[in-house]
Amino acid sequence: MTCKILYGGDHNPEQWPREVWDADHAAFALARIDTVTLGVFDWALTQPSEDVYDFALLDEIVEVNAAAGLKIVMATGTGALPPWLAHAHPEVCRTDFEGRRHVYGQRHNACPSSPVFRRLSAALADQVARRYAGHPALVAWHVGNEYGGACYCEHCAAAFREWLRERYGSLDALNHAWNATFWSHTFSDWEQIVPPNALSEHWRGPNHTAFQGITLDYLRFTSDAMLANFVDEKAAIRRHDAAVPVTTNFMGMYRPIDYHRWAPHLDLASWDNYPPDEKSHARMALTHDLMRGLRGGAPFWLMEQTPTTTASRDVNPVKRPGVMRLWSWQAVAHGADAVLFFQMRQSRGACEKYHGAVLDHAGRTDTRSFREVAALGAELEHLGDAALGARTPARTALLFDWDSWWAVEISDGPNRHLRYQAIVTAYHRALWQAGVQLDVVPVTADLSGYDVVVAPLLHMVKGDLAQRLEAVVARGGSVLTTFLSGRVDRCDNAFLADVPGPLKELFGVRVEETDAQPPEVANPVQLDGVLAEGRLVFELLVPEGAEVVGTYGADFYAGTPAVTRHRAGGGGEAWYVGTSLDDDGVAWVVRRVVDRHGLTGPYADVADLELAVRERDGVRTAFLLHHGEKPVDVPAHAGGTDLLTGRRIAAGEALHLEPTEVIVLREDA
Repeated sequence: MTCKILYGGDHNPEQWPREVWDADHAAFALARIDTVTLGVFDWALTQPSEDVYDFALLDEIVEVNAAAGLKIVMATGTGALPPWLAHAHPEVCRTDFEGRRHVYGQRHNACPSSPVFRRLSAALADQVARRYAGHPALVAWHVGNEYGGACYCEHCAAAFREWLRERYGSLDALNHAWNATFWSHTFSDWEQIVPPNALSEHWRGPNHTAFQGITLDYLRFTSDAMLANFVDEKAAIRRHDAAVPVTTNFMGMYRPIDYHRWAPHLDLASWDNYPPDEKSHARMALTHDLMRGLRGGAPFWLMEQTPTTTASRDVNPVKRPGVMRLWSWQAVAHGADAVLFFQMRQSRGACEKYHGAVLDHAGRTDTRSFREVAALGAELEHLGDAALGARTPARTALLFDWDSWWAVEISDGPNRHLRYQAIVTAYHRALWQAGVQLDVVPVTADLSGYDVVVAPLLHMVKGDLAQRLEAVVARGGSVLTTFLSGRVDRCDNAFLADVPGPLKELFGVRVEETDAQPPEVANPVQLDGVLAEGRLVFELLVPEGAEVVGTYGADFYAGTPAVTRHRAGGGGEAWYVGTSLDDDGVAWVVRRVVDRHGLTGPYADVADLELAVRERDGVRTAFLLHHGEKPVDVPAHAGGTDLLTGRRIAAGEALHLEPTEVIVLREDA
């Protein structure tokens, strides 16, 4: 059992001579590093051939790290195939979207449906678990690494057909679900079904499909196929260890895998944070919340981040002074119980030799970046268990749905420029700037504890979701959705009803027509005191009980509703936004929704100043994080003690925050 936020990261002693290990451990002690992840890519080391296992070097690595007082996250080593496996069994290599069988190379390189891969990966996990289960330094098991990609080989085709049999039971049911009479696609034998790739149902890439039913199901199947690999290895671990948590490192808002489908199989969620730019603080908050929401609000682990720079982009800027610390504290503020890096020592070769690390190629401990790592380590040590296990007290939920993401983007209309992630991010950014404490949850989540539910691009409505949203409004809460919501069922077939289908009564509005325009075309939207812009999709709304809140300003539908609000019995409200509003427009709508419930934060009008709260046993720990480029002066939202400095702060006291500054306030009861 740990008593503090875990701190450390991915350690690869097998890549270095023995004398480097001692230097590493001396540096780790200086930086208060207490946790290492071992063996992530060790398959070729621990199993040099199909019938031989050799753990001599890994045994030594484990014991040396344990002797140094480090906690160990033990990987199964299956994150990449060894060359001998691909040479002996070439069928384990993936077949790409174009139909080409790959040869050995890279790392996301195994067919998830290959019987050989499944057998040998599970066998290796069994051997690793048999050897290290019960080790006193062990704190978690790490299966695979950053699962992703897709395969379209004959093994996947056969597995897909079995997956479809289990899902639909009969060809009649499948043909009905896929609307297979379209283009004479009615299947009369399971063997007629092949994966939808560039040789079958697609053109101009994987997002342009002639047959959305099969494409959507293949996306679901691919996610489930890789989940089966994880489940294989976890089962092997559980034969030897019934207690230590098992995880794998996710990649945030990663389109190919539905992490909600994986969540029940994880003991804890973890993810790798590599934001696309230096202005991604709101986006990172969204992804942290998404990871926390996978396990019902339980804390997650930040499994990877870089101390300095990545090496995978066209341009790879270094993190400016204070940014690594700020982003690490942001992860903790949103629920992280571990802050881990990739990597501990910079690789001497291959594609990640310029990827940042705690220790550079020279192993120096007198660099700016190492001093920042060490300073953060001291702060986390000083914090102790103050926030460990604490949760976010949220009364607002943001719905995130992979099925809607897939369905709206593979749809051949109304606008191929539309991106689900961009719309969800825009609404989250408005909530974040308003200082709202929120959860990011699946559409299957219990919504009874939320006053506000925001569901952008709720394209697919499944199960009893419409009824659960109605219940939020019936008890006085607010629900907000957008254009292209309520369009299709779980099979991606249109509802044979007025749009927005099962959401029509809730929102009191009917969509009569849907216009689409190129990204450069904007239509003014007049809101109360704000002139916003809409783009991409423009729904022509007919209120049926809803009041008009915003109107279009151009085209033949100028003066008609663009934004509506439906007030229901019980005092609740349902807001509908019929176009892709710009940031000002989204912020205007979101603020009116959350203000009504008193959920707006105290710093909503201070740009880039974030307040995030974790609570445990009635004790609130507030994290004040300054992401802006200029100093700010604000009153303290509450009284308490800054856990990083020991300073007492009175409610309303003037606070001065420099850029990247962090205050961790244990609020007074």
